[in-house]
Amino acid sequence: MDGNLVSTCLLFYVSTCLRVYVSTCILGYVSTPRPLALVTGAAHRLGKAFALTLARLGYDIVLHYHASQDEALRTQTEIESLSRRVFPAQADLTQPAEVTSLLSTFPSLDVLVNSAAFMPHGSVDSLSLEAWDAALDLNLRAPFLLAQACASKMTDGGLIVNITDVGAQKTWSRYPSYTVSKAALESLTRVLARALAPKIRVNAIAPGFVLPSDIVSAEEWERLVGRIPLKRPARIEEVTSALEFLIHNQYITGQTIVVDGGYSLV
Repeated sequence: MDGNLVSTCLLFYVSTCLRVYVSTCILGYVSTPRPLALVTGAAHRLGKAFALTLARLGYDIVLHYHASQDEALRTQTEIESLSRRVFPAQADLTQPAEVTSLLSTFPSLDVLVNSAAFMPHGSVDSLSLEAWDAALDLNLRAPFLLAQACASKMTDGGLIVNITDVGAQKTWSRYPSYTVSKAALESLTRVLARALAPKIRVNAIAPGFVLPSDIVSAEEWERLVGRIPLKRPARIEEVTSALEFLIHNQYITGQTIVVDGGYSLV
């Protein structure tokens, strides 16, 4: 048999099986609803940690990812080992149509965590328009559009948590679009909290230095950590515990919880 034909048939078989699997999961969710949370950027890093935290708290997870499919599958396996259901959802959140369709198959939602983010490097003089737009589209516009879409599904109340950054209150001149987008996201958090009350609470978590990034050298990372009053990066559980706190304390809305080891003081 022709090799191309075999490959085509195999691809069709795999895609058909995946559609059947996802449809079965969704039908199962509709018939026996349990608390459901959407975490964007949940394939890796802090997004993964937030998704695992919610799973341990009893939530099924809509696991959003963009391009990190392999990491998303590994995260899915970890969550399923906790006896929680996972609904993988690939989407480019810089595209409004994909944001809108992300939750189209789910009748209700309880928690939204906006964790996906883009941090382009570039000075005010050198940053491209494309990098500026990409950061604002993902870091600010997408959380707004997702809040709009989720609000109509949180009919029995819910919680929206925006992941900002201690940099929102800094003047990081090498990351202007990121800094501006995160500062605006904290402002949006307050606007949404007032607009969506009393049923829906909206808060933010602003981590400091937690996980090293490939855009920062090891030497620069050590220098930055050395400036923190507590002289160390945050442990992942010290950041995710802020999410647990917001889940359990239902009298907090419109606030940003800063978890930065005192970095905002310097």
